[in-house]
Amino acid sequence: MSRTLHRFLVMLSCAGFLAAPVASRGAELKEETLKTWDGYIQAADSQMRDRLQGSFLWVDEDPDRLRRVRGGEILVSPVGRQIPKPVPSGLIHDWIGVVFIPNTTLEDVLSAVRDYGDYKEFYKPTVVDSKMLGTDGACDKYWMRVVNKETVAETALDLEYQTSYFQTDERRWYNSTHTTRVQEIRHYGKPNEQELPPNQGSGYIWRLYSLARFEERDGGVYVELEAIALSRDIPVALRWVVNPIVRRVSRNSMLISLQQMEEAVRATQAANRKAKPSTVAANRYRGAVASEVRIANHLAPREKP
Repeated sequence: MSRTLHRFLVMLSCAGFLAAPVASRGAELKEETLKTWDGYIQAADSQMRDRLQGSFLWVDEDPDRLRRVRGGEILVSPVGRQIPKPVPSGLIHDWIGVVFIPNTTLEDVLSAVRDYGDYKEFYKPTVVDSKMLGTDGACDKYWMRVVNKETVAETALDLEYQTSYFQTDERRWYNSTHTTRVQEIRHYGKPNEQELPPNQGSGYIWRLYSLARFEERDGGVYVELEAIALSRDIPVALRWVVNPIVRRVSRNSMLISLQQMEEAVRATQAANRKAKPSTVAANRYRGAVASEVRIANHLAPREKP
């Protein structure tokens, strides 16, 4: 398989993934919160391993769900009954979404989703910059700057990611992605812009983790994403007001990310189709030149010994 099939990444779980759930006062990530988060992610990884032995895609677990997605609907749902899920001094947001992209292939999709340099075009205005940091075998490292305009004072996050890729068979791939650095830039774009130490700031995102599954069948590709985020807590007295807002923003952000991802795939397909004739023409030209050179060499007078 081509090199593209060895790398792909999750759609942007951070592309406006959730609004700041609390006021703008500062916060700090606590050790007990991080410990609970680590346990939650281990459980999500275990469930992913179980899928390799059973139903690979969440969409296949319900015939009506599959029918709706196959018909063009993008489905988004919380994972679990209580989302966001309260944990010590924090909240865990866990959402799953799926889209079917017809008339495309795994190579088309993976070519688009690992085009890190174009994220600022594909996923604007949330993503304002991005770049590849490096690759090591089946692992990609990349960076994005994400602007959250839902806060009282506009805030940006510098996010570094690491993604690991796994192939289950010729039609199926999955990956896991986690943030290796989350750093807040307070008063982004203002004269008093301030880069805060990691694990300090508004706390609207402390950590991000994603599991993505890709399957090619039915004349297209199913793209399924589970996006998990850790944020600061909401005071108990405000949860009845804030939680519905957070759920609505999370759902809409996942939906928009999947829509933008499908648009990115279509743009990549068009660019690839445009590039192929040029490549074919160039190859034919090189072949013709080589043929002419061979003929010229054959007809040229040979020097006598």
